[in-house]
Amino acid sequence: MAGGPIWYELMAPDPGAVAPFYRAVVGWEIPAEGHPMPNGSEYREIARSGGGFAGGVLTLTPGMAEGGARAGWLTYFHVDDVDAAVAKAQTLGASVQMPPMTMDGVGRMAMLADPQGAPFYVMDPAPPPGDPDAQSDVFKAMTPGHCWWNELETSDEPAATAFYTALFNWSAEQTMPMGDMGNYRFIELGSEQIGAINPWLADYMAVGWLPYFGVADIEAAREATTANGGTITHDIHEVPGGDFIFTAIDPAGAHVGVVGPKGTRS
Repeated sequence: MAGGPIWYELMAPDPGAVAPFYRAVVGWEIPAEGHPMPNGSEYREIARSGGGFAGGVLTLTPGMAEGGARAGWLTYFHVDDVDAAVAKAQTLGASVQMPPMTMDGVGRMAMLADPQGAPFYVMDPAPPPGDPDAQSDVFKAMTPGHCWWNELETSDEPAATAFYTALFNWSAEQTMPMGDMGNYRFIELGSEQIGAINPWLADYMAVGWLPYFGVADIEAAREATTANGGTITHDIHEVPGGDFIFTAIDPAGAHVGVVGPKGTRS
């Protein structure tokens, strides 16, 4: 569906250094070798233990870092017309980080930054050969190995809400008051709650989209995080609905969220 999250991409200078972390915490496999990219980088698809892909890893080259890129997760949102979405986003105050381009067998995409500076992609994906009706399943709440929640960390929640609801087919009527910090605003696509816009920025947070990936046991995931080079930034706490979350910095320096129950869930 247009406006939905369809891919997650980690930029990391050494994919091999983060592979043990994500294997232990989320159960993913990041291959040792990647596909060469035109800009001299490499790309690796992240395999879920139950089959399919959770997203990809783009090697962060020194040249990319010199241009201002940093380790982190990026979210791709589906649009039916990339060029039209980019033009509309610009009228709403976005900047273009990567103009629309087409990759054979992958689709057409562009990278934008919202008016507060949060980067994200818009994409019209190419379906796999022989399966024209294929749908992305990287976002699938309550299923370990998939993303369960998309949280925008922003310096201006009202402005961000106005931007994204105008750009995508989102509604954002429900809020959770956070006192002087403002409102934590929930995002709905159709009848599905896909995430929220967070008005609060702690010292360790940067403006951007933060995915929360699902696990079967939140306490085991926390232990695996610290045992594999991660740093906890906000420790385990319960959220509405009964699940638990924590956030961490992975060994590459990327901020990531983890969500799941205490105990196990298959």
